[in-house]
Amino acid sequence: MAMACSGHMPVEAAKPQPRTHFLACDSPSNSRKIFASSLHFLGKDPAPCRRFHASHIKNAPFARRSKLALVAMAKPDPLKIMLSGAPASGKGTQCELITKKYGLVHIAAGDLLRAEVAAGSENGKRAKEYMEKGQLVPDEIVVMMVKERLLQSDSLENGWLLDGYPRSLSQATALQEFGLQADLFILLEVPEEILVERVVGRRLDPVTGRIYHLKYSPPETEEIAARLTRRFDDTEEKVKLRLRTHHQNVEAVLSMYKDITIKVNGDAPKENVFAQIDNALSKLLEQGKATSGSLAA
Repeated sequence: MAMACSGHMPVEAAKPQPRTHFLACDSPSNSRKIFASSLHFLGKDPAPCRRFHASHIKNAPFARRSKLALVAMAKPDPLKIMLSGAPASGKGTQCELITKKYGLVHIAAGDLLRAEVAAGSENGKRAKEYMEKGQLVPDEIVVMMVKERLLQSDSLENGWLLDGYPRSLSQATALQEFGLQADLFILLEVPEEILVERVVGRRLDPVTGRIYHLKYSPPETEEIAARLTRRFDDTEEKVKLRLRTHHQNVEAVLSMYKDITIKVNGDAPKENVFAQIDNALSKLLEQGKATSGSLAA
Protein backbone atom coordinates (compact mmCIF):
# COMPACT_ATOMS: atom_id res chain seq x y z
CA MET A 1 0.00 0.00 0.00
CA ALA A 2 1.18 3.47 -0.69
CA MET A 3 0.53 7.04 0.30
CA ALA A 4 -1.51 9.53 -1.70
CA CYS A 5 -0.15 13.08 -1.68
CA SER A 6 -2.33 15.45 0.31
CA GLY A 7 -4.23 18.12 -1.54
CA HIS A 8 -7.00 20.68 -1.19
CA MET A 9 -10.37 20.12 -2.77
CA PRO A 10 -12.73 23.13 -2.91
CA VAL A 11 -16.39 22.26 -2.45
CA GLU A 12 -19.26 24.01 -4.17
CA ALA A 13 -22.09 24.77 -1.78
CA ALA A 14 -24.92 23.57 -4.03
CA LYS A 15 -23.33 20.33 -5.22
CA PRO A 16 -23.16 17.00 -3.35
CA GLN A 17 -19.71 15.54 -2.95
CA PRO A 18 -18.89 12.60 -5.22
CA ARG A 19 -16.91 9.58 -4.07
CA THR A 20 -13.25 9.90 -4.89
CA HIS A 21 -10.96 7.04 -5.90
CA PHE A 22 -7.22 7.11 -6.45
CA LEU A 23 -5.99 4.53 -8.94
CA ALA A 24 -2.66 3.38 -10.28
CA CYS A 25 -1.66 0.38 -12.27
CA ASP A 26 0.23 -1.83 -9.86
CA SER A 27 1.03 -2.95 -6.30
CA PRO A 28 4.13 -3.27 -4.10
CA SER A 29 4.24 -7.02 -4.64
CA ASN A 30 4.78 -6.56 -8.37
CA SER A 31 7.79 -4.37 -7.74
CA ARG A 32 9.19 -7.29 -5.73
CA LYS A 33 8.75 -9.56 -8.74
CA ILE A 34 10.79 -7.14 -10.82
CA PHE A 35 13.45 -7.15 -8.10
CA ALA A 36 13.50 -10.93 -7.62
CA SER A 37 13.82 -11.64 -11.32
CA SER A 38 17.11 -9.76 -11.43
CA LEU A 39 18.76 -10.09 -8.03
CA HIS A 40 22.18 -9.47 -9.53
CA PHE A 41 21.07 -5.91 -10.27
CA LEU A 42 20.23 -5.07 -6.66
CA GLY A 43 21.61 -1.58 -7.02
CA LYS A 44 18.93 -0.53 -9.50
CA ASP A 45 15.84 1.25 -8.28
CA PRO A 46 12.74 0.21 -10.23
CA ALA A 47 9.90 2.68 -10.01
CA PRO A 48 6.68 0.79 -10.72
CA CYS A 49 3.25 2.35 -10.43
CA ARG A 50 1.51 2.08 -7.08
CA ARG A 51 -2.02 1.57 -5.77
CA PHE A 52 -3.45 4.43 -3.77
CA HIS A 53 -6.15 4.11 -1.15
CA ALA A 54 -8.25 7.05 0.11
CA SER A 55 -11.37 7.30 2.24
CA HIS A 56 -14.55 8.54 0.65
CA ILE A 57 -15.31 12.20 1.05
CA LYS A 58 -18.20 12.56 3.45
CA ASN A 59 -19.97 15.21 5.46
CA ALA A 60 -20.21 17.95 2.85
CA PRO A 61 -21.27 20.67 5.34
CA PHE A 62 -18.05 20.12 7.28
CA ALA A 63 -16.03 20.07 4.06
CA ARG A 64 -17.39 23.48 3.18
CA ARG A 65 -15.91 24.88 6.39
CA SER A 66 -12.52 23.23 6.15
CA LYS A 67 -9.86 21.98 3.80
CA LEU A 68 -9.80 18.19 3.42
CA ALA A 69 -6.50 16.27 3.16
CA LEU A 70 -6.63 12.72 1.87
CA VAL A 71 -3.83 10.51 3.16
CA ALA A 72 -3.29 6.76 2.80
CA MET A 73 -0.61 5.15 4.91
CA ALA A 74 2.18 3.49 2.94
CA LYS A 75 3.03 -0.07 3.87
CA PRO A 76 4.84 -2.73 1.82
CA ASP A 77 3.15 -6.08 1.30
CA PRO A 78 4.39 -8.86 3.63
CA LEU A 79 6.89 -11.35 2.21
CA LYS A 80 5.67 -14.46 0.41
CA ILE A 81 8.47 -17.01 0.12
CA MET A 82 8.84 -20.56 -1.20
CA LEU A 83 11.79 -22.67 -0.05
CA SER A 84 12.70 -25.84 -1.92
CA GLY A 85 15.45 -28.42 -1.64
CA ALA A 86 16.19 -32.12 -1.79
CA PRO A 87 15.76 -34.40 1.22
CA ALA A 88 18.43 -33.52 3.85
CA SER A 89 19.28 -30.24 2.12
CA GLY A 90 18.61 -28.30 5.33
CA LYS A 91 15.15 -26.87 4.61
CA GLY A 92 13.92 -27.38 8.16
CA THR A 93 16.88 -25.57 9.71
CA GLN A 94 16.62 -22.62 7.32
CA CYS A 95 12.86 -22.34 7.77
CA GLU A 96 13.42 -22.09 11.50
CA LEU A 97 15.98 -19.30 11.06
CA ILE A 98 13.83 -17.41 8.53
CA THR A 99 10.66 -17.50 10.62
CA LYS A 100 12.58 -16.48 13.74
CA LYS A 101 13.94 -13.33 12.10
CA TYR A 102 11.12 -12.33 9.75
CA GLY A 103 8.04 -13.57 11.60
CA LEU A 104 6.60 -15.33 8.55
CA VAL A 105 3.98 -18.05 8.95
CA HIS A 106 5.76 -21.37 8.35
CA ILE A 107 3.65 -23.76 6.27
CA ALA A 108 4.80 -27.31 5.51
CA ALA A 109 2.36 -29.45 3.53
CA GLY A 110 3.08 -32.60 5.55
CA ASP A 111 2.49 -30.88 8.89
CA LEU A 112 -0.61 -29.21 7.50
CA LEU A 113 -1.99 -32.54 6.28
CA ARG A 114 -1.52 -34.17 9.69
CA ALA A 115 -3.09 -31.19 11.46
CA GLU A 116 -6.14 -31.22 9.18
CA VAL A 117 -6.64 -34.96 9.73
CA ALA A 118 -6.32 -34.53 13.51
CA ALA A 119 -8.77 -31.61 13.49
CA GLY A 120 -11.31 -33.61 11.48
CA SER A 121 -11.79 -30.87 8.88
CA GLU A 122 -13.55 -31.61 5.61
CA ASN A 123 -10.24 -31.80 3.76
CA GLY A 124 -8.77 -33.82 6.62
CA LYS A 125 -11.57 -36.38 6.43
CA ARG A 126 -11.08 -36.76 2.68
CA ALA A 127 -7.32 -37.17 3.13
CA LYS A 128 -7.76 -39.72 5.92
CA GLU A 129 -9.67 -42.04 3.61
CA TYR A 130 -6.64 -42.33 1.34
CA MET A 131 -4.14 -42.54 4.19
CA GLU A 132 -5.99 -45.41 5.86
CA LYS A 133 -5.78 -47.34 2.59
CA GLY A 134 -2.04 -46.68 2.38
CA GLN A 135 -2.53 -44.47 -0.69
CA LEU A 136 -1.06 -41.07 -1.50
CA VAL A 137 -3.36 -38.14 -0.82
CA PRO A 138 -4.35 -36.61 -4.21
CA ASP A 139 -2.85 -33.24 -5.14
CA GLU A 140 -6.23 -31.52 -5.30
CA ILE A 141 -6.86 -32.19 -1.59
CA VAL A 142 -3.42 -31.02 -0.44
CA VAL A 143 -3.56 -27.95 -2.68
CA MET A 144 -6.89 -26.94 -1.15
CA MET A 145 -5.39 -27.29 2.33
CA VAL A 146 -2.41 -25.15 1.37
CA LYS A 147 -4.60 -22.57 -0.34
CA GLU A 148 -6.89 -22.18 2.68
CA ARG A 149 -3.88 -21.87 5.02
CA LEU A 150 -2.24 -19.21 2.86
CA LEU A 151 -5.45 -17.18 2.90
CA GLN A 152 -5.88 -17.18 6.68
CA SER A 153 -5.52 -13.82 8.39
CA ASP A 154 -2.12 -14.47 10.01
CA SER A 155 -0.61 -15.46 6.65
CA LEU A 156 -2.08 -12.40 4.95
CA GLU A 157 -0.91 -10.03 7.67
CA ASN A 158 2.54 -11.45 8.45
CA GLY A 159 3.52 -13.09 5.17
CA TRP A 160 4.25 -16.78 4.66
CA LEU A 161 7.04 -19.26 4.11
CA LEU A 162 6.00 -22.33 2.11
CA ASP A 163 8.33 -25.18 3.04
CA GLY A 164 9.09 -27.74 0.31
CA TYR A 165 5.95 -26.97 -1.66
CA PRO A 166 5.01 -27.05 -4.50
CA ARG A 167 6.87 -30.27 -5.32
CA SER A 168 5.48 -30.85 -8.79
CA LEU A 169 4.38 -28.89 -11.84
CA SER A 170 0.73 -29.78 -11.22
CA GLN A 171 0.91 -28.36 -7.68
CA ALA A 172 2.62 -25.18 -8.88
CA THR A 173 0.04 -24.76 -11.64
CA ALA A 174 -2.83 -25.19 -9.16
CA LEU A 175 -1.41 -22.53 -6.85
CA GLN A 176 -1.04 -20.15 -9.76
CA GLU A 177 -4.63 -20.76 -10.83
CA PHE A 178 -5.72 -19.75 -7.33
CA GLY A 179 -3.72 -16.53 -7.70
CA LEU A 180 -1.17 -17.54 -5.06
CA GLN A 181 2.17 -16.14 -6.18
CA ALA A 182 5.42 -15.94 -4.22
CA ASP A 183 7.85 -13.01 -4.20
CA LEU A 184 10.85 -15.32 -4.14
CA PHE A 185 11.53 -19.02 -4.79
CA ILE A 186 14.65 -20.19 -2.93
CA LEU A 187 16.34 -23.42 -4.00
CA LEU A 188 18.91 -25.01 -1.68
CA GLU A 189 21.58 -26.79 -3.72
CA VAL A 190 23.67 -29.56 -2.15
CA PRO A 191 25.82 -32.14 -4.02
CA GLU A 192 24.20 -35.57 -4.19
CA GLU A 193 27.02 -37.37 -2.37
CA ILE A 194 26.63 -34.99 0.60
CA LEU A 195 22.86 -35.52 0.63
CA VAL A 196 23.31 -39.30 0.66
CA GLU A 197 25.75 -39.05 3.57
CA ARG A 198 23.38 -36.81 5.51
CA VAL A 199 20.40 -39.13 5.02
CA VAL A 200 22.15 -42.44 5.67
CA GLY A 201 23.59 -41.14 8.96
CA ARG A 202 20.29 -39.79 10.30
CA ARG A 203 18.77 -41.29 13.44
CA LEU A 204 15.58 -40.54 15.37
CA ASP A 205 15.15 -40.50 19.13
CA PRO A 206 11.66 -41.99 19.60
CA VAL A 207 11.41 -40.53 23.11
CA THR A 208 12.10 -36.85 22.32
CA GLY A 209 11.49 -36.80 18.57
CA ARG A 210 14.90 -35.22 18.04
CA ILE A 211 16.88 -36.02 14.90
CA TYR A 212 20.57 -36.90 15.32
CA HIS A 213 23.32 -37.64 12.84
CA LEU A 214 25.97 -40.20 13.64
CA LYS A 215 28.71 -37.95 12.23
CA TYR A 216 27.51 -34.34 12.36
CA SER A 217 25.39 -34.29 15.54
CA PRO A 218 25.87 -37.53 17.50
CA PRO A 219 23.78 -38.34 20.59
CA GLU A 220 25.00 -36.91 23.89
CA THR A 221 24.90 -40.14 25.89
CA GLU A 222 25.14 -43.89 25.44
CA GLU A 223 21.60 -44.20 26.74
CA ILE A 224 20.25 -42.02 23.93
CA ALA A 225 22.44 -43.77 21.35
CA ALA A 226 21.03 -47.17 22.36
CA ARG A 227 17.42 -46.17 21.67
CA LEU A 228 17.92 -44.34 18.34
CA THR A 229 16.01 -45.67 15.35
CA ARG A 230 16.42 -45.32 11.60
CA ARG A 231 13.73 -44.57 9.04
CA PHE A 232 13.07 -47.52 6.76
CA ASP A 233 13.80 -45.42 3.67
CA ASP A 234 17.00 -43.80 4.98
CA THR A 235 19.17 -46.20 3.01
CA GLU A 236 21.55 -45.31 0.21
CA GLU A 237 19.49 -47.14 -2.40
CA LYS A 238 16.20 -45.52 -1.41
CA VAL A 239 17.59 -42.03 -0.94
CA LYS A 240 19.11 -42.07 -4.43
CA LEU A 241 15.71 -43.00 -5.81
CA ARG A 242 14.09 -40.15 -3.87
CA LEU A 243 16.74 -37.73 -5.10
CA ARG A 244 16.17 -38.76 -8.70
CA THR A 245 12.44 -38.09 -8.32
CA HIS A 246 13.14 -34.77 -6.61
CA HIS A 247 15.45 -33.56 -9.38
CA GLN A 248 12.89 -34.40 -12.05
CA ASN A 249 10.11 -32.59 -10.22
CA VAL A 250 12.11 -29.52 -9.21
CA GLU A 251 13.14 -28.80 -12.80
CA ALA A 252 9.47 -28.69 -13.78
CA VAL A 253 8.61 -26.45 -10.81
CA LEU A 254 11.49 -24.09 -11.60
CA SER A 255 10.02 -23.53 -15.06
CA MET A 256 7.07 -21.85 -13.31
CA TYR A 257 9.19 -19.67 -11.04
CA LYS A 258 12.30 -18.99 -13.11
CA ASP A 259 11.84 -15.21 -12.90
CA ILE A 260 11.83 -15.16 -9.10
CA THR A 261 14.27 -18.00 -8.33
CA ILE A 262 17.56 -17.74 -6.48
CA LYS A 263 19.84 -20.74 -5.93
CA VAL A 264 21.63 -20.94 -2.59
CA ASN A 265 24.67 -23.08 -1.81
CA GLY A 266 23.42 -25.40 0.91
CA ASP A 267 26.74 -27.21 1.34
CA ALA A 268 27.99 -24.86 4.05
CA PRO A 269 27.52 -24.24 7.77
CA LYS A 270 23.91 -23.33 8.52
CA GLU A 271 24.90 -19.78 9.49
CA ASN A 272 26.53 -19.23 6.10
CA VAL A 273 23.54 -20.65 4.25
CA PHE A 274 21.20 -18.39 6.19
CA ALA A 275 23.42 -15.38 5.49
CA GLN A 276 22.81 -15.87 1.75
CA ILE A 277 19.05 -16.14 2.27
CA ASP A 278 18.95 -13.28 4.77
CA ASN A 279 20.73 -11.00 2.32
CA ALA A 280 18.16 -11.68 -0.40
CA LEU A 281 15.18 -11.22 1.93
CA SER A 282 16.60 -8.04 3.45
CA LYS A 283 17.13 -6.52 0.01
CA LEU A 284 13.60 -7.54 -0.93
CA LEU A 285 12.16 -5.75 2.09
CA GLU A 286 14.32 -2.66 1.60
CA GLN A 287 13.23 -2.40 -2.00
CA GLY A 288 9.57 -2.66 -0.99
CA LYS A 289 9.98 0.04 1.67
CA ALA A 290 11.84 2.32 -0.71
CA THR A 291 9.15 2.19 -3.37
CA SER A 292 6.44 2.73 -0.73
CA GLY A 293 8.33 5.58 0.90
CA SER A 294 8.88 7.42 -2.38
CA LEU A 295 5.16 8.14 -2.53
CA ALA A 296 5.06 9.48 1.00
CA ALA A 297 7.80 12.02 0.31
